[in-house]
Amino acid sequence: MKIATQTSAELTHVAKLIDGMPIAMLTTLEADGALASRPMSLLEMDARGALWFFTDVRSSKVDRLHAVNLSFVDRGRGNYVSLSGHGEINTDRARIQSLWSVLAKPWFPEGPESSNLALLKFVPETADYWDGPNSKMVRAFGLVASLIACKPVAPGEHGSHTGLAAAGAATTAP
Repeated sequence: MKIATQTSAELTHVAKLIDGMPIAMLTTLEADGALASRPMSLLEMDARGALWFFTDVRSSKVDRLHAVNLSFVDRGRGNYVSLSGHGEINTDRARIQSLWSVLAKPWFPEGPESSNLALLKFVPETADYWDGPNSKMVRAFGLVASLIACKPVAPGEHGSHTGLAAAGAATTAP
């Protein structure tokens, strides 16, 4: 997974949070109104904050990208990230080739030239995050202290970033 230098403090923070979390659960709204989630392997976070994945153009999710959620979890670090935005399908063969990995071959045995292979570009609009203490011992101590004091556990930092698509579209001055 590649993470480019970001154009805003908010996107830089999101990049730091998801670094080391290569799998996201992608949730879409199905035609019948049900939510459907599936695991996706993150290829890249580009300099504008877009997240890139391989996808099969025959998948039902391709028609349901107007409102999408990505969820990332790292229990070991106590980090949780939920991104809301939209998706776009990209069939640029040069870009597909540049992101190709042999790890995608089980899904696309024909390689990067597969006619069913495309890129799913996720453009984040908002991010919600829970950034827990890095140490399991600190989290365990907080839980015990919470039980003894009969007060809610302090899960670490929680926050939101909005306007991420606009932040990603901004360019830095020369």
